[in-house]
Amino acid sequence: MVRSRRHVQLTRIETMQRTYVKRRLRPRYFRISIVLAAFLLVVSVSWSYGTALTAPGGGNFGIRTVEWIRGHGGASFVAWAENTWYGLNKPPVGGKPPKGAIAVVSNKRGTTTTAAAGPPHLTPPRNLKPLVTPALPGEGVWQPQGRLIGGLAGLYTTSIRPSATYSSLVTGVAWMDPKLVSFTLFAGGQDPGHGPWQNMAPFTTSQEASLVAAFNSGFRMQDARGGWYSEGRMAYPLVNGAASFVIYKNGTANVVNWTDGQNVPSNVASVRQNLSLIVEGGKVNPAVYTGNFSDWGATVNNAVMVWRSAVGITKDGAIIYASGDGLSVGELAQVMVRAGAVRAMEMDINSYWTDFFYFNPPNNGLANPSNATKLVYNMVRPPQRYFEGTARDFIGVFARGLGSNTSANSGATAAAG
Repeated sequence: MVRSRRHVQLTRIETMQRTYVKRRLRPRYFRISIVLAAFLLVVSVSWSYGTALTAPGGGNFGIRTVEWIRGHGGASFVAWAENTWYGLNKPPVGGKPPKGAIAVVSNKRGTTTTAAAGPPHLTPPRNLKPLVTPALPGEGVWQPQGRLIGGLAGLYTTSIRPSATYSSLVTGVAWMDPKLVSFTLFAGGQDPGHGPWQNMAPFTTSQEASLVAAFNSGFRMQDARGGWYSEGRMAYPLVNGAASFVIYKNGTANVVNWTDGQNVPSNVASVRQNLSLIVEGGKVNPAVYTGNFSDWGATVNNAVMVWRSAVGITKDGAIIYASGDGLSVGELAQVMVRAGAVRAMEMDINSYWTDFFYFNPPNNGLANPSNATKLVYNMVRPPQRYFEGTARDFIGVFARGLGSNTSANSGATAAAG
């Protein structure tokens, strides 16, 4: 069929119009897609950041913001900023701690290093030889704390100065008897995630009836270079060679270099891993004096003086906890060795995440923030932290034979090895 000249012209015009429309719409659609993508990105970031700001137990605005940046690709920047800040803001040289920072023996129960009648228990600890001389009154002297268990204290505390150069700084040390107390790993609202978990803050009334103490766990799992196991579930895979706080089903605890991979022994209730051992065989691990991030995680450098904490085990199975301001990893390890630890691991760092509270409830009643005491006088967080929702996991310490969170096997103890 022969097309008319007019028909051919109209066809050409229509083709030109379609081409013009396509050329005109393509950049418009491109611009619209860019705007929509940017809008979706802003909404996504806003939602993520807003969720972080409103999540339970995440801390104040500044802490939540830093943690959000750290968890969204900014870990290296945060580590650089923290290292720079702490490097420029070192503790003052010389001086003495403020009055009351080191408790002088005044407890009516007094101190003791001899065995007493009562349920099975370890011999109370010997007073520590101070790292700084001459010693201040009360320095290194153990004092019984917390609710009585069969007439005995399962917890002793003391304070020492970790550095002769920065002699105004104080580190608190706690000694816990696994024959009188038991240990439980609690999940936080954000770490390790993968919940819900049976043991989470806040404490229940039955737990408050036997609560002796509570203290911080390790780094965020993204930085811990290890795993997290409890209640028969592996929130993060366990790593061979990682320093591990192990809690057994009888409530006792140990600090070990993990070698069992994913094959958790049947007598283990919980495993919390964090970095590498800072004390092994009763000696400081030489690696603490290096800046090797493959050992210590992408966070504050080993030598930077900052709030740090550690947990360890003594030769006879007692659990030791220590925390203080202005500590390098090496100084923290030295404190643990002086306290008798044969193995020890660093736990969390920075002032907002390191805390240890012990409780002296009247008439052995319910533990609560009003009868709590900080291990170190200038720890930042209040004891309400564990009586509300908290973002991070932590360790609860309970009197044996009281409440529902303790073991009936009060005579068991962990193998110190």
